[in-house]
Amino acid sequence: MRRLLCQAAQAGVKKKGSHLQGLFRRLIVRLGYVKAVWAIAHRLCRIIWNVLHEGARFIEHGEAVNPKAVRRAIQHHLTTLRRLGYTIPQEAAAPNPSV
Repeated sequence: MRRLLCQAAQAGVKKKGSHLQGLFRRLIVRLGYVKAVWAIAHRLCRIIWNVLHEGARFIEHGEAVNPKAVRRAIQHHLTTLRRLGYTIPQEAAAPNPSV
């Protein structure tokens, strides 16, 4: 079962624009390839469990960008730059409203 889940996880992370690929990209930095694939396999196992036992529907939402997280990251980086002594013009510091 573990081999099948790992193969499914490897296939899932190769699908461009999928939620699993985005999760994999975040995990591979901290865990390395093998552990990140195993984490994706574990996530797939939990999804399969919920679908089969709880009757939940699985809807692939894709790799969506969270606008709140983008604004928070922008503010974090601007604060870090200011702390390092850089001056940022106000028009450059204003977050893009379309994000």
